Amino acid sequence: MGEELRRYFLADTSAAPLATFRVAFGVLVLASVVRFWAKGWIAELYLKPKFFFPYYGLEWVKPLGSYTYGLFVVCGVCALLVALGWWYRTAAVGLFLSFTYIELMDKSTYLNHYYFVSLAAFLLVLLPAGRYFSVDAHRNPAHFRSQVPRWTVDALRLLVGIVYCYAGLAKLNSDWLLHAMPLRIWLPAKNDLWLVGPLFNHVWVAYAFSWFGAFYDLTVPFFLLYRSTRAWAYAAVVVFHVLTAVLFPIGMFPYVMIVAALVFFPADAHVRALARLRRWVLRTPVAPRLAQPLVYAPRTKQALLLVLGTFFVVQLLLPFRYLLYPRELFWTEEGYRFSWRVMLMEKMGQVQFKVVDSQTGWARLVNNDEHLSVLQEKMMSTQPDMLVQFAHYLRAYYARRGVHQPKVYADAYVSLNGRLGKSFIDPTVDLAQASDDLRPKSWILPFDDEISGL
Repeated sequence: MGEELRRYFLADTSAAPLATFRVAFGVLVLASVVRFWAKGWIAELYLKPKFFFPYYGLEWVKPLGSYTYGLFVVCGVCALLVALGWWYRTAAVGLFLSFTYIELMDKSTYLNHYYFVSLAAFLLVLLPAGRYFSVDAHRNPAHFRSQVPRWTVDALRLLVGIVYCYAGLAKLNSDWLLHAMPLRIWLPAKNDLWLVGPLFNHVWVAYAFSWFGAFYDLTVPFFLLYRSTRAWAYAAVVVFHVLTAVLFPIGMFPYVMIVAALVFFPADAHVRALARLRRWVLRTPVAPRLAQPLVYAPRTKQALLLVLGTFFVVQLLLPFRYLLYPRELFWTEEGYRFSWRVMLMEKMGQVQFKVVDSQTGWARLVNNDEHLSVLQEKMMSTQPDMLVQFAHYLRAYYARRGVHQPKVYADAYVSLNGRLGKSFIDPTVDLAQASDDLRPKSWILPFDDEISGL
């Protein structure tokens, strides 16, 4: 085993898969930034609200006022430079920092594909994806390398494999497999689609989608690894993600995964694809060059492998942190984010806050719309950590307006995966005094049901 590992870490492969991923990834992120700007979401999500929900320990990450537009410009420019391979390392660092900052500005905008983009951007900072088919390599031939260590390409494959496998493991629960939830709720809403829409009214279709979705996520990375099944697996990737893009409003995530799965194809396919792209864009053939391997200095290689190893250990362990919490994950959502639990629940809620003056007993019901966007209120109403953060905001808001030591109570009702709505948190608890930390929240009321599985 030790000798096999040594040979593996000495093996080379073509740099073309890294270049293909770099180009496609940069173009998709740039398209996402342009789309976000064009739809007016920057102002809607990051300028208009009076309060933003921070991540624990990252309270200093906040929207920058009108400079937030500049942050998106930086992100878009860096994405373009990454795609071109121009000032690649600087651009990759800029892309990772700017996109991740945008992602962390408000918890209510969390999406799994934003998380994936941040992780992939971080890997691109470390990997030699700018050595081949890049402006940098064209301007400086000494920078060109046609061969890179095999583990640099496998790092991207491992990340994609983790996303799929953990998404599949998360689907092995009773709501998804035994009750076809939440697809039994979502699919009939799409019954107006041409040709296939009427099928979505049948319960068996929701079950078929649920079971196939779990099987697909758990197996597709392995089918992509083998030559005999790769073409069929990639066809399934395209069909699956195009279908999800049509059925569900999940942004660019389907297209990101279609592009990411290309990294499983052999190097010669990437070489041919990039050669065709060059002829199409520049109308010139690829000039032949001798194979030149990239060889890291021993200390550089050790440092890179240490960082990558730590990165993947965190990715493998982080989704299981929900085991540290005693109650139903889907109800409390403690340990839910950053665990590749994709589209697993339909959770609707409504919450009414009441502010009470500790000295006079004066009380007032809060109009959430005066402080939050529609998205923020929707996300907050079902997520306990966001409820307590908003309560702390209300405490400070009313204290500035003369209310003495404001107490904040919340009356919240939540429905999960078609179940009847029920009280979500203890309405007698003063959330203004509740802790905003990672410990289990005792004021969340019991679920009184069971969702078995992972």
